[in-house]
Amino acid sequence: MGAWYRNLDLIITLALSFLLLLTSAFTRTYMAYPLLAALILFMLVLLRRGFGLQALVKMGVKGARQAVPVVQVLLLIGLITAVWMAAGTVPALVYYGTALIAPRFFILWAFVLTSGVSVLTGTAFGSVGTIGLALMVMARSSGADTSPVAGAIIAGAFVGDRCSLLSSSAHLVASVTGTSLHTNLRNMVKTSLWPLLLSLLFYSGLSLFHPVQFSDSSIAAKLPELFDLSPIVLLPAVAMLLLALLRVDVKLAMFVSIGLGVMLARSHQHYSLFQIVQFMTVGYQLNQTSPLQAVLVGGGLLPMLKATVIVFISTTFAGIVSGSRVLGFVNPWLSQMDTARQRAQATVLVSLFANIFGCTQTIAIVLTGKIMQPHYAALENKSLVRYTSEQLAIDLEDSAVVIAPLIPWNIAGLIPATILSVSPAFIPYAVYLFLVPFCCVLRSRKPLERVSDVTNFLH
Repeated sequence: MGAWYRNLDLIITLALSFLLLLTSAFTRTYMAYPLLAALILFMLVLLRRGFGLQALVKMGVKGARQAVPVVQVLLLIGLITAVWMAAGTVPALVYYGTALIAPRFFILWAFVLTSGVSVLTGTAFGSVGTIGLALMVMARSSGADTSPVAGAIIAGAFVGDRCSLLSSSAHLVASVTGTSLHTNLRNMVKTSLWPLLLSLLFYSGLSLFHPVQFSDSSIAAKLPELFDLSPIVLLPAVAMLLLALLRVDVKLAMFVSIGLGVMLARSHQHYSLFQIVQFMTVGYQLNQTSPLQAVLVGGGLLPMLKATVIVFISTTFAGIVSGSRVLGFVNPWLSQMDTARQRAQATVLVSLFANIFGCTQTIAIVLTGKIMQPHYAALENKSLVRYTSEQLAIDLEDSAVVIAPLIPWNIAGLIPATILSVSPAFIPYAVYLFLVPFCCVLRSRKPLERVSDVTNFLH
């Protein structure tokens, strides 16, 4: 109790910061303002505790540097979205999709298709920016509520982010815990069966209550009047998928796709180079007067700048949280976790906290792993478990990885929402992301006292 009392100023500051961020998410205030306020409050507390301003700035800069690759990908997504619109790639995906997808179960299909693409490519952002974007255009054209569709898309995107061979988060978890990637993936498949089954049932029911209907006069009829929809315009999407499967660097794959899209926008959609550059800068917008003007919009560098500001502030905040190591006061509480269920509960809570204040999935994985690893090792020292590293990897995948997109100001949730142009209202419908940590806690019911117990637990 003494440790908590001595850190009361820090706890109050973090609680106030959380309330600011939560209020901003519900009121749809620009997230940079509460993030900046939270950052200033946190720095003031650390200055009061004796940290030097120069040291805090160095921590923040170190954290902000981690945002550079994320920002590069974010800006490339802005470019690729605008170019795919202009090339007819997104309109073609929408046109063929309306013929293939049963409207009555549209939300279920949104989850299944995005899950499939994310498992193949290993990238949540790429899945949202390709098949997810096309599905969202279809949903908007029907006039249906887009929040359930967005929830299904974003949940599906993180199915592969969690357990794809190509997933960067899966590689990071294996690195942090010192475990085998392939062993972790086998375990991830096993622990995801119930969440996947329950999610499919949920989205089946949700589809019936939120139908997405396409009338003959809607998007499917209008698109051929506005675009050349020959199969060749799907080439940028096909190239992106194939290059991802070949494990080509995602940035290079995006550049190739953008190049193909620019050529198709010129040759098949007959846009001038000036128009294409304009789309890439400010976002795509139909030039013709059409009911689809409000639907076929998106992308561009400038619309992504607001998101990049949030990314830089959040990673600065995360760098100071991680670098100051002020979270050590939770260790006495964690040391009391002697059962598998208590340990899983603690990992979920720590990862929730790390995602809220770490603001990135990467930092949440690393921070949760560093905090929890000694306590998993302590169980090993007590001769309770010899399989603690693999168990830690399972618990990290089932908590830190999937909780991240549920936090509106976390990059994992912010970027998909920005790509789809949706508010945090999607969060209640991303049920797979809730079910994975919930099942993680439920399946951990007793202490793992022997290696045979661990083997039985995993199977």
